[in-house]
Amino acid sequence: MGYDLHITRREYWWDEAGEDISSAEWGAAVVAEPGLVVVPLPVGSPEGVAEFVLRESGKSSGHPLWWRAGRIKAKNPTDEMVTITCRLAKTLNARVQGENGEPYDM
Repeated sequence: MGYDLHITRREYWWDEAGEDISSAEWGAAVVAEPGLVVVPLPVGSPEGVAEFVLRESGKSSGHPLWWRAGRIKAKNPTDEMVTITCRLAKTLNARVQGENGEPYDM
């Protein structure tokens, strides 16, 4: 079991209707995020997964973000990943919600 954090433009992340975050927008936001880079994942990994690594240390954050169905999900985010997720949401003109729809301030 764990806790999920979501970046969405929908009223609630689980809503099927509403504005999506495109894969192109997601890719551009990831590239623009300071201090982080995307590590290529092995063949067969789910589409839209970004594994972040700290630029200075080159070490994996161990906390991937998944883009799927127009929204982004982080599983069991650390405080640092919550901060990064909030920055990404701002870049994407979206909001961050917990798994029960609770909002996170950005």
